[in-house]
Amino acid sequence: MKRILFVALAWFISLPVLAQHDHEHAGGRVITFPDTDQYLSLTCDFHIHSVFSDGSVWPSVRVDEAHRDGLDCLAITEHLEYQPHIDDIPHPDRNRAYDIAARTAGESDLIVIRGSEITRSLPYGHANSIFIQDANPLLQDDAEDAYAEAASQGGFTFINHPNWTSQRKDGIARLEPEQLALIERGEIGGIEVVNDLTFSDEALELALKYDLTIIGTSDIHGLVDWQYEIADGGHRPITIVFAEEKTQESIQAALEAGRTAAYYLDTLVGKEEYVLPLVEASLLLSSQGYIGDTTVLNVTIENVSDAWFTVKNVSDYRFHDRADLLSIPPHHAVSFDVKTLERRTDISLSFDVLNVVTAPGVHPQVALRATIEQ
Repeated sequence: MKRILFVALAWFISLPVLAQHDHEHAGGRVITFPDTDQYLSLTCDFHIHSVFSDGSVWPSVRVDEAHRDGLDCLAITEHLEYQPHIDDIPHPDRNRAYDIAARTAGESDLIVIRGSEITRSLPYGHANSIFIQDANPLLQDDAEDAYAEAASQGGFTFINHPNWTSQRKDGIARLEPEQLALIERGEIGGIEVVNDLTFSDEALELALKYDLTIIGTSDIHGLVDWQYEIADGGHRPITIVFAEEKTQESIQAALEAGRTAAYYLDTLVGKEEYVLPLVEASLLLSSQGYIGDTTVLNVTIENVSDAWFTVKNVSDYRFHDRADLLSIPPHHAVSFDVKTLERRTDISLSFDVLNVVTAPGVHPQVALRATIEQ
């Protein structure tokens, strides 16, 4: 998707300036989220490129970047049909980038998954098939045969950047009849709601309507550090996978069950049944007790995640020292005072979580509870 220039200086100058953060992440570069009561919260990027298709770095660099970002899983997804560097780097084996990346990862904790990008014009568009066994048989003249081959190998396939303006001039994600038929046959199971620098409300609507797994990816072609201004507190878009174990098999099972959230620009996007437990695990309410002999209670919310949470108080209680909005930095705690009107032994505070999206324009509500120290 991105225009790749081989002269590094020219490429650097051509980068868009990202107004991604007005703050730096307190937790550093590594992307971290707490596990929920039921699942591990695994950080994954399922869409990347190297020089073995239209990227500008060697596959080992992708592994190094993933280590620096603290990712749990990385999928190598080179274009099958689009090979602009083939004269310079001839490789009849479409598995070559995966082989290099997997060897680089070695015995580390990073899981490297084999994948490919089926690269077609509409009505099929682009799609990633991951957890495949061999990329070469996916290189078919007929797009239907490519999808069928991926399914026969046990792959999980998701639609890429359905809002891409090179194929959708209005930036509106839509599904063609051919794509709907692939969904009906079980040959497409997910859709990118977040891709690189874009978020699509319409893609989220399609995910909810057709029960597609919500995916967020970097689709990185250049350097992660430059594209997402990591040094200034940025982060790559990822998919958080709620898996029972940290294995390829468990990650695939979670994708097939739709247990995911996309993380992009400090925003979490996912189905409420999966994203709300993550919010509950991320925001921890505690109380230091009442102030003197008053009914004004001092409480603290600690954020143990990498997301910068913005919440609006919708409780029965009003705050004593601020308005109804709280901004809670990653890996920080915010203390404030609540007017409870009577002295209590416990408290429950309800918030609309404004940086979490469960449907276009819809933000979930979370209830945080704490025992009050006497």
